[in-house]
Amino acid sequence: MTTEQTSTGNNSFQAMEDRSQASGELTFNDKVIQKIVGIAMEQIDGLLNVQGGFFSSVADRISNTENVTAGIDTEVGKKQVAVDMQIICEYGRDISEIYEQIKQVITTEVKKMTRLDVIEINVNVADIQTQEEYEQNKETLEDKANEIADYTSEKTEQAAGKINEGLEKAETKNKPGVE
Repeated sequence: MTTEQTSTGNNSFQAMEDRSQASGELTFNDKVIQKIVGIAMEQIDGLLNVQGGFFSSVADRISNTENVTAGIDTEVGKKQVAVDMQIICEYGRDISEIYEQIKQVITTEVKKMTRLDVIEINVNVADIQTQEEYEQNKETLEDKANEIADYTSEKTEQAAGKINEGLEKAETKNKPGVE
C-alpha cells in the first residue's frame, strides 16, 4: 500500500469518528410511540380491539384505512414513555393475563425500537364481547360508515352543482352585450 492510500484510508476513518461525535438530540413524536404500541397489540390473543371511539372508527371505515393509533394515548419524554389505552377483550378470557401480555409486549417493543423506558401502562377495559358479537358490531359499523360516506358524497355533488350554476349566472351577467 502506498502512503497516499494509507492517508486516504485514515481520513475516511477520521471522518467516521467525527460523525459519531456530532451533537444533537433524538426525539419521538407521540404518534410514533402510539403506532409501535398499536402494531404490537396485534400480537395479543384475546384482545379484540383497541378502541378509539365511534367517530374514529367511522373515519377509518370511510377512508378505508386502519388507524392503529386509535384509542392509544402516550406521553413521551426524553427517556420515558407512559401509555393509556381503551380496549375490548374477548368474553371468557383472563383479562388480567391479557393486561400482563400488553405490558410485556409494549415494554419490549418500545424499548427495542426507541430505547425509551415505558414507566406506566394504564388500560381501561371498555367492553367485553364474544368473537361473534365483535364481528357483528364491526359489520354494523361498516354499514353506518358506508351510509355516511354515501350521504356525504351526495351532498358534495349537490353543492358542486349549485356552485357551477352560480358561476354560469355570473359569467352570463358579465358578458359584454350589444348596445
